[in-house]
Amino acid sequence: MLDVIKSLDRLTWNTQHHFAHIEAQHDFIRAWAIQFELGYTDVRVVQMALQLDGKHHDLLTKFTAAYDKVYDYEYAFVAGGLEGFNEKYGDKIEDYRQAANEFLGLIDQVRELNGK
Repeated sequence: MLDVIKSLDRLTWNTQHHFAHIEAQHDFIRAWAIQFELGYTDVRVVQMALQLDGKHHDLLTKFTAAYDKVYDYEYAFVAGGLEGFNEKYGDKIEDYRQAANEFLGLIDQVRELNGK
């Protein structure tokens, strides 16, 4: 499998820090949006590596589905700031935590394939 460790590292950092940022009710900052956009690129890199490897379709499917859940929460923040996030998901922070943790677990599974 292609070496995607740097992408996995950035996805881990983004997922952990973006959740913490929203949970702490910090305001939207431009850097957050840039990290969000670059995170999408990292997800695509990991997806392509899994596709090219061809041995881990189930993991690819789970990884993509888990990212899609996290994406929905993060996009609400990017699109509407803290107010927009709270309007849509303010009472769902534990669901967001669960989605983030599930995605982090799948990132770790991909990391194991890379031998790191």
